[in-house]
Amino acid sequence: MAWMGTHNVTELKEFILLGITDRPELQTPFFVLFLIIYMISLLGNLGLIILTNIDSKLQTPMYFFLRHLAFIDLGYSTAVGPKALVNFIADQNRIPYNWCATQLTLFIFFIISELFILSAMAFDRYVAICNPLLYPVIMSHRVCWLLVSIPYLYSAIISLITTVKIFTSSFCGNNVIIHFYCDSLPLLTLVCSTTRGTELFILMDSVFNLVSSLLIVLVSYVLILIAVLRMNSAEGRRKAFSTCGSHLTAVVILYGTLFFMYVQPSSSHSFDDDKMASVFYTLIIPMLNPLIYSLRNKEVKGALQRIWKTPCKLPI
Repeated sequence: MAWMGTHNVTELKEFILLGITDRPELQTPFFVLFLIIYMISLLGNLGLIILTNIDSKLQTPMYFFLRHLAFIDLGYSTAVGPKALVNFIADQNRIPYNWCATQLTLFIFFIISELFILSAMAFDRYVAICNPLLYPVIMSHRVCWLLVSIPYLYSAIISLITTVKIFTSSFCGNNVIIHFYCDSLPLLTLVCSTTRGTELFILMDSVFNLVSSLLIVLVSYVLILIAVLRMNSAEGRRKAFSTCGSHLTAVVILYGTLFFMYVQPSSSHSFDDDKMASVFYTLIIPMLNPLIYSLRNKEVKGALQRIWKTPCKLPI
C-alpha cells in the first residue's frame, strides 16, 4: 500500500494477535464452535442474497435492502472470521502489516454500512406503512440504489481515512495487538506518536454514525407507531407490526451491542469486554440476521418452499 509511511513498514512487518483466549484447553472447542457459527453465517447470508435475486416475489425495496444487509454481514464476518479461526490452531497468531491494514479498512467499511442500511430499511418500512399509495413512487429503484450507494461511499471514505491515520503513525517496537483482529483502538495503543487527533476523529465519527443512524430508525418507528395506532382494523395493525418485527429485532441486537461497547464508563472499560462484544457483532449477529429474516418472514419461507417444490430442469 503506497500510502503507508515507509518508516512504519521498516519498523513493523507484522503484528501478533492475542486472540479470543490464551487458554490452550479452550482453543479446539472454540475453533469448532466458531467454525459452525461462521458456516451458518456464510450459508445463511449467501442463501438470502441468492434467494432475493432469483425469486420474482421478492423483488421489492424491502428485499433489495435485505440483500445488501446480507452482503454486508457476509463481508465483515468474512473479514474477521477466517483469520480468527486460523488463530485458534496456529502456534503464533501473526498477521502481516498490510493484511492488518486491509482487515481494518474492510471491517470499518462494513460496520458503518450496516448501521445506515438498517436506517434505510427503517425508512422503507415507514413509507410502506404511512404512505402505502405513494410507496412505489417514493421507493423507486433509483431511490433504493441512492439509499445504499451513499452509505457505501461514506463508509469507504471514513474507513480509508481511519486506516491511513493509524498506519501512517509511528509504531513502537511492540507489535502485540490485544484483540483477535485488527481494530482501531488496540492498534492506537501501539503508536508512539501522539494519537489525540486520530482518537478524536474516531470518537466523533463513531458518535455521529451511532446517533444519526439510530435517530433515523427512532423517528421512522415513532411515525409508524402513530400511523398504526390510528388504524381501525386490528388485522391491519397486526400486519403492520409483523412487517417490522424482524427489522426491529436486528436493530435492537446490533445497537445494544455497540452501545455496550461505546457507552460505558472508562473506569470499567477493558479490552476483554471489547473482545466479547466484538465476537457478538462480528460473528454472532451475521449468523442471527439470516435466521431472523427467514424464520420470522412468511414471504422468505414461501420463496424457500417454491424453490424446493420447483422441479430441476436439466438441459437435454
